[in-house]
Amino acid sequence: MSKVAWIGLGVMGYPLAGHLKARGHHDVTVFNRTRQKADQWVADHGGMLAHTPAQAAEGADFVFACVGNDRDLHEVTLGPEGIFKTLKPGAVFVDHTTASATIARELYDAAKERGAGALDAPVSGGQAGAEGGTLTVMAGGEEADFAKAKPVIETYARAVNLIGAPGSGQLTKMVNQICIAGLIQGLAEALHFGIRAGLDIDKVIATISKGAAQSWQMDNRWQTMIEGKFDFGFAVDWVRKDFGMCLDEARRNGASLPVTALVDQFYADIQEMGGSRWDTSSLIARLERNESDA
Repeated sequence: MSKVAWIGLGVMGYPLAGHLKARGHHDVTVFNRTRQKADQWVADHGGMLAHTPAQAAEGADFVFACVGNDRDLHEVTLGPEGIFKTLKPGAVFVDHTTASATIARELYDAAKERGAGALDAPVSGGQAGAEGGTLTVMAGGEEADFAKAKPVIETYARAVNLIGAPGSGQLTKMVNQICIAGLIQGLAEALHFGIRAGLDIDKVIATISKGAAQSWQMDNRWQTMIEGKFDFGFAVDWVRKDFGMCLDEARRNGASLPVTALVDQFYADIQEMGGSRWDTSSLIARLERNESDA
């Protein structure tokens, strides 16, 4: 059992911190900017509540963060009441925020100045994976820090891999998002086409999902996509944030991402349709709208 601090109790952080308490039996202290959610977490799981990130991190062996973006992450780490004010030597900071590689490297350097470790460790698996404790974690950092943190992370993850140097976790998450961009659009177009062709979509999916077209998105989202149900986790606003980081990084490293850039604009259309909080499978709604406008 370790002393653990958890910063950020959103749709991902709330269940993950719960797994650390219930499955890992760790001594968990939580902080959330909205106090009511932190109060509810303590009521649900026990543990302690802190009034600032610095208070939560004081004396902790591991400090986890799962917040919204680079700005939020900077505030809870390097801000006036941030984690790094009290992060103790030998502790490991683990960041599950999907953020930029730039801030990941900055936080690694800041942790080292305090004699602590830091891992940028974004996750894949969405809200369902967080609640089920089946996430995939891709980490950047040093082997020694990773070795210490891995058993704790495995409380809620089925795969935890160290990719490389600081920033590598965030860059790998960008690779993950780039893969998903074209995949979801392709599935949306395929379903849209099949429906317009008058095919029995149940039979179509039962057949093609056993071949090369199979994907997690197909297995888990085709039915809800054709039913127009888009409340299954990762929101359009968040995927556009991620695509923005992918495109920014591509401009720095010279990569060409034409499909990602195009799908990003398709998600901008979804936002204009009022779907900012719809999940990423909502790309099919854009096709249906275009058909009705024709």
